[in-house]
Amino acid sequence: MDHAPEPAAVRPPAAAYRNLLVATLGFTLTFWAWDLIAPLAADYRDRLGLSSFQQSLLVAVPVLVGSVGRIPAGALTDRFGAKLMFPLVSALTIVPVLLLIPARDSYLVLLLVGFLLGLGGTTFAIGVPLVNSWFPPSRRGFALGVFGMGTGGVALSGYFTPRIAAHGENLPFVVVAVALAVFAVLAAVLLTDSPDRTVPTASLASRLGRAGRLRVTWELSALYAIGFGGVVAFGVYLPTYLKTWYELSPTDAGTKAAGFALVTVVFRPIGGRLSDRFHPAAVTAGALAAVAVFAVMQAFDPALGPLGTIALLSMAAGLGAAGGSVFALVAQVTPQAQVGSVTGIVGAMGGLGGFLPPLLMGAIYSAKDSYSIGFMLLSDLALAGCVYAYERMRVRRPSP
Repeated sequence: MDHAPEPAAVRPPAAAYRNLLVATLGFTLTFWAWDLIAPLAADYRDRLGLSSFQQSLLVAVPVLVGSVGRIPAGALTDRFGAKLMFPLVSALTIVPVLLLIPARDSYLVLLLVGFLLGLGGTTFAIGVPLVNSWFPPSRRGFALGVFGMGTGGVALSGYFTPRIAAHGENLPFVVVAVALAVFAVLAAVLLTDSPDRTVPTASLASRLGRAGRLRVTWELSALYAIGFGGVVAFGVYLPTYLKTWYELSPTDAGTKAAGFALVTVVFRPIGGRLSDRFHPAAVTAGALAAVAVFAVMQAFDPALGPLGTIALLSMAAGLGAAGGSVFALVAQVTPQAQVGSVTGIVGAMGGLGGFLPPLLMGAIYSAKDSYSIGFMLLSDLALAGCVYAYERMRVRRPSP
């Protein structure tokens, strides 16, 4: 049976799509900036004589800071709006991007600049409440999935950063800084906050406290830590895994890692769109079940062609779809005025979910000369998330 047309009153206006497009572009660029260190980590290792742990820490610091920074960024967006926050954060990110140029000869200075570079990872918590406020509930899943495609900035960084660096070691930082500057101007002109946006009057601390006291905040955080945390972890560590275990060249490893990231980007709006048609908790459960199955397959160290490639790309699809469906769930079960604050906390937990696995995988490989344990742990986590999403989150009532 055909569905009745959606009433015109709840169809998103043209401004909604303009804001979605601009926000997705900004999210992509700031995520590229956020991930500038990882594609060049091998160069830093050779230049500075870093150990495996030092290299992993250098890559992980921006992830950690960008994740935690989403908490205040989301709450500030609730208060001041994305029209102010998006161009402001994009412009401020230019500073650490350019500081990477003089910092390249000192490990401690690189760590400090990496800390500042984490600012680029906070824009996720700015864009979600913006998109959420412009689109009606029946369209939010797909819209948030499209916005989530901005995580493809990691894939762009993995593919283009080393290739641009081949034409000049400072060139990637200059290119990204210029792109951020152009976007900051465009965002200031083109972004508009929804006229229906609820502006909270309570203090930042009290709003974060209220969001933190919501049980659903932490349930969603756990699910997103598995889904998006897995995306971040693979984005950071997959090139190292492919070079170490499958003995690929750095260029081949980077290209295949970019392909993995691209699949997560494509499947994020698919997860969101499915969540518009089915309960997002059921979509999340199905996506995480697929991750669990293919993580077990990869734990048996199959040859890269074709089984290893199938397993890795299938995990990418599941993780990407889960990222889209979890934030469709956020929009469904979170009070509208608290979406930014809850998004900040959930986004932070997702990023933190990507901070520990690279360090853990490196430690496991150093101790056991194998990555199988790491993939089995991922399978266990994904299966636990699958069961919890299906059994508990499906019965969550939408918040007013």
